[in-house]
Amino acid sequence: MSITSILVGLIFVLNMFLATIVIFLERKDAGATWAWILVLFFIPGLGFVTYLLFGRNLARSKMFQWEDQKKVGIAQLISNQLLEICTNKFSYRNELEKKYHDLIFMHLRNNDALLSQNNEVAIFTDGHDKFKALFHDIAAAKDHIHLQYYILKRDELGQKLLNALIRKAKEGIKVRILYDDLGSRTLTRGFFKDLRNAGGEIEAFFPSKLKFINLRMNFRNHRKLAIIDGKIGYVGGFNIGDEYLGKNPRFGYWRDTHLRIVGNAVHAIQTRFILDWNQASHRHNIHYSDSLFPPLNSTGEVGIQIVTSGPDSEWEQIKNGYIKMISSAKQAVWIQTPYFIPDASLLDALRIASLSGIDVRIMIPNKPDHMFVYWATYSYIGEMIKAGAKIYIYDNGFIHAKTIIVDNEISSVGTANIDVRSFRLNFEVNAFIYNHDIAHKLTQSFEEDMKLSWELTDEIYQKRSLVIRFKESVSRLLSPIL
Repeated sequence: MSITSILVGLIFVLNMFLATIVIFLERKDAGATWAWILVLFFIPGLGFVTYLLFGRNLARSKMFQWEDQKKVGIAQLISNQLLEICTNKFSYRNELEKKYHDLIFMHLRNNDALLSQNNEVAIFTDGHDKFKALFHDIAAAKDHIHLQYYILKRDELGQKLLNALIRKAKEGIKVRILYDDLGSRTLTRGFFKDLRNAGGEIEAFFPSKLKFINLRMNFRNHRKLAIIDGKIGYVGGFNIGDEYLGKNPRFGYWRDTHLRIVGNAVHAIQTRFILDWNQASHRHNIHYSDSLFPPLNSTGEVGIQIVTSGPDSEWEQIKNGYIKMISSAKQAVWIQTPYFIPDASLLDALRIASLSGIDVRIMIPNKPDHMFVYWATYSYIGEMIKAGAKIYIYDNGFIHAKTIIVDNEISSVGTANIDVRSFRLNFEVNAFIYNHDIAHKLTQSFEEDMKLSWELTDEIYQKRSLVIRFKESVSRLLSPIL
């Protein structure tokens, strides 16, 4: 036998072996399983490498552990809240929280997401406003600054942030930065040299052990969090970079949604940061101190649950929260998302809502930042149009907001897109909010964005070219693994 024949045979055996793993051991969604089998058999050899980089399952991994959680009393608080809700003894502060007690219970039971009821919330839809507030809070920090971003760029905004953090570190403030290694791949260790010298600590999430090779490339930390002194928390869609101020000509104006929170929900955001930090850090783990979880005397009235999800989880908590919200809708479901690639369960929930007469509106960008994802989005949007949903194409730059509003009563804002990657592969975080005023403000922002958008009707959609239809078909076939 020739060497070529032997190599071909080995590749075939490896493909068969890997296909067996995908089918019987990984327990993936059927759509994702078939997509990977197609990749393995139609691209032998390369498909094997692609699977190693992008396809492995982390659902059985125990990645996030923090022994000091016991000192914070989180487990006891969760147990107490569950028991009070189950025995109808929990004290809801308003009728809205009581109305959605089943959604609250689901997040509490499956995600340890405590309901905090004393929060004040500011909403930012413009990068200049968000970063102005963040820099102000950084300048006023007295104890610590914790920042976590998927993308942190070494451009003008990134340098401005670095300089602000260096000043605070020199004042003796504990500064910690956690960034995703792939999302922030343009960074170099030298960028943080002065901050390290001033006492700052920096860690990368899932860093590459070999240059240009990362066997956990597909599992990225997409969370964007900031915690100041354990008293102020930020969560939402803005990363750190000039493009988020609208300075990238490719995207133009950057429309996003971010929250600034004061209240007990900040403790949940702080806990998430510490868990992520300790997973990434092998030298400077965070241990409990009173300063990390100070008493918060907020007079706010906004109910919030901080819900997280990731490939290490058995349940797709954020997606399940979306489905539960949609299924509870009586009047309206309004969604803003840069990508719309729902799995079958979420797509069915939205179609059923629309077919039932619910006012379903979905707003997406007018331009792609990931080509396959964009055309897959168009494919699914076509189905929603058939079901009677209204589709708006944002035409004032790029919309990156991840928001959902139901009946102008409850809402969710965070980092999770409407796609398989956010639901199953990325580490995400969302705030689920039970408050009329916040929902109303988000609804008003949506209505203002509608003035800067155009409606994609069925008549317009049916006129798309054969080339676009082909792109949609190919992209949709790959959608389970995009």
